[in-house]
Amino acid sequence: MQERISPSSRVSGEICLPGDKSISHRYALIASIAEGESRIHGFSTGADCHSTLGCIRALGIPVEEQGTDVVIQGRGLEGLSAPAGDLDAGNSGSTIRMLSGILAAQPFTSRIVGDESLSRRPMERIMTPLNGMGASISARDGRFPPLEIRGGKLQPIDYTLPVPSAQVKSCVLLAGLYADGTTVVREPLRSRDHTEIALREFGAEIRVERRVITIEGRPNLRGREVFVPSDLSSAAFFIVAALLVPGSELVIRGVGLNPTRSTLLDVLASMGASVRILDVEEKNGELVGQVQVRNSRLRGGVIERGTTAALIDEIPVLAILGAASEEGLMVRDATELRVKETDRIATVAENLRRMGIQPEELPDGIGIPGGQKFRAAAIDSFGDHRIAMAFSIAALLADGPCEIRDADAASVSFPEFFRILRQVTA
Repeated sequence: MQERISPSSRVSGEICLPGDKSISHRYALIASIAEGESRIHGFSTGADCHSTLGCIRALGIPVEEQGTDVVIQGRGLEGLSAPAGDLDAGNSGSTIRMLSGILAAQPFTSRIVGDESLSRRPMERIMTPLNGMGASISARDGRFPPLEIRGGKLQPIDYTLPVPSAQVKSCVLLAGLYADGTTVVREPLRSRDHTEIALREFGAEIRVERRVITIEGRPNLRGREVFVPSDLSSAAFFIVAALLVPGSELVIRGVGLNPTRSTLLDVLASMGASVRILDVEEKNGELVGQVQVRNSRLRGGVIERGTTAALIDEIPVLAILGAASEEGLMVRDATELRVKETDRIATVAENLRRMGIQPEELPDGIGIPGGQKFRAAAIDSFGDHRIAMAFSIAALLADGPCEIRDADAASVSFPEFFRILRQVTA
């Protein structure tokens, strides 16, 4: 599918975005191994999260979808059954990595497959700790999906993550639910903590002290009613659009403002962005509020070290902001971008060049000159949802209409993206 995006004179209105993808995955997985019914309100509409639901169903757990409400009949830690065939994670790295932690403890063998993009993403970072806990996991060429997981009785582990990764941390914590004793995960830098919050909500005994997380095995998880806030990573596209298009003012309601995710707002404020947070409240341990954005002159800046880890999903759209800022943007310590759905350093650089901007591509990041004008171009998403959406925002600033090729890649995380974009730019 192609989308034609025309330059915009203003971004305005009030919008509510789909449920947070990261939280939706975690609630669904934990609800499937809790005892009793869980009702999840505002579940993500993205294809990735529905890959997680499909895998849960294939493991014998009843799942009912009622619009964006999802009802899961959990059967406890021992309630999963052997799947009749392969488990399909689709394009979802979250599904394959986090679900593997649960499957590692099951008394059956399972095989997880993914689409062409997921099949190129390395999995050693989950295989190493899970094999260390007593599972047996094999992969194509020793590192790529499909994964064959021969589960078994797990032992607790004290594991230090070699690089920050919320998915790997979550995988080990979920496996730790099945180990007799205390599992410890140590983070080199703090990563998003949705798993810790969700586990606590469902009744797990989990402690967090700075960057050390401990979880006690064999808890009595209980099903419950939970609410998913809107996804700040999805909101980032509209925030950047409103900051960059002259005369814009936008309000985004019900946005998740978890401190491990809201680094985005702090970085934008440091660049001179007019972003206000209103009506903050707590739901199921997660902060939720409104974000009000106005068109602003932005200085640009440097993203590196822990800030890079916290913003890893937002860097494609921040690259657009960097090109339009006064001083440009330098991104360092972002090697993780090389192994996302695409090599996002390469795909961002390629599309910037198509639009007349000459970035400096680095092994672990990208330098983007400021004060740039965007030229109309044919943009290729390369099948990556965040590339499709980021360069749709760039197209609003171009000197003519842009074509976004393979635009339906956005449906992986945000099927409503183009509809809402038309709504606020009409």
